[in-house]
Amino acid sequence: MENARVIGLAGPTASGKSALSLELASHLPIEIISVDSALVYEGMDIGTAKPTPAERAVVPHHLIDIRDPLDTYNAAEFVRDARRLIGEINARGKVALLVGGTMLYFKALTEGLNDLPPADSQVRAALEAEALAQGWPALHAELERVDPVTASRLPAGDTQRIQRALEVWRITGKPLSSFHTQKNKESPLETGLAFPLFSLEPTDRPWLHARIEQRFDAMLAAGFMDEVASLRARGDLSPELPSMRCVGYRQAWEALDTGEPLAQMRERGIAATRQLAKRQITWLRGMSDRKVLNITGQENSRSLALRLLGLL
Repeated sequence: MENARVIGLAGPTASGKSALSLELASHLPIEIISVDSALVYEGMDIGTAKPTPAERAVVPHHLIDIRDPLDTYNAAEFVRDARRLIGEINARGKVALLVGGTMLYFKALTEGLNDLPPADSQVRAALEAEALAQGWPALHAELERVDPVTASRLPAGDTQRIQRALEVWRITGKPLSSFHTQKNKESPLETGLAFPLFSLEPTDRPWLHARIEQRFDAMLAAGFMDEVASLRARGDLSPELPSMRCVGYRQAWEALDTGEPLAQMRERGIAATRQLAKRQITWLRGMSDRKVLNITGQENSRSLALRLLGLL
């Protein structure tokens, strides 16, 4: 992997990563590896802003539509898949362009995996029972006591990650944050992969907020609620699954359950997406080796591509 030809492109949701990656395809012989925990799911197309068939015909995309929404996908699986794909893409004489906003996946690939314990169904069931009885804010408060570092970056509504952090604490007696500073010396995936990581970072937060709102409205116009209704109608999915906890899907599912007016669901979905973007930007600022591409909203994809290429 030392000589692998790899470029990373990260950024908050709605910052223009997809358009930039397609523009880069006209300058470099690339294949795209998605770094997005939502794009892996089949049937979740509108709410994830999944690349269209036409866009995927322009340049090969990988790690899209590889899981049923009933299944899970984690950072360890991503690292294995990404490293395999990078080797295959390089063998074809192409550059692997890693594009997405799931910063945990970028971190796992660049820094290596930690020796985290596997999921424990009994511990998870106990946590879910406690959440039902006490509420997730109470469990977030517990996390603040045992792992304040992790709790500080997780909002009280991020139930999936709160549950995982408490699960790790109860299994190991160690805070989840402690695993981020140590490598598993026996894991074949312990070594991080070095490559230039470019970060799209808006300098105008209102511009990004407007982009998020416009994209959410475009999703609604494209039939997002019908997409979620079809997923609910399967009968085997639930709002507790990682797939259905994705931003937008969670709010739409709740609205369909309660009969909440569309306008209210829209406001909640946009607010949740803005919170996601804020968390993504916080993650990025903690990645000291990134190469920042500040964006004001005035640039087009071609000018951004030329700036990026000039930094390689």
